[in-house]
Amino acid sequence: MTHIDCAVLAVPTANKAAYLEMTKSMAAIFKENGALSVVDVWSDNAPDGEVTSFRKAVLATDDESIVVSWIIWPDKATAEAGMAAAMQDPRANPGP
Repeated sequence: MTHIDCAVLAVPTANKAAYLEMTKSMAAIFKENGALSVVDVWSDNAPDGEVTSFRKAVLATDDESIVVSWIIWPDKATAEAGMAAAMQDPRANPGP
């Protein structure tokens, strides 16, 4: 059965270009390790909700944008192995 990993995060809006460059590199690594698809959606309209919202969920500040990302894997076993392999890939942790 298809498995999807999803994340919602706040990213400083000023760092959008660097974030997109990083996610492009990570998408390639995830795909090399079995991912079928990697999607990053950069929100330009994620208003605060009265009770809850994406912005409240990640405690976003005014200078941050909301990003919703997901990775589609063929199954959970591939997701677990692929994520572990991707996190060990030196390209995923380039250092200073």
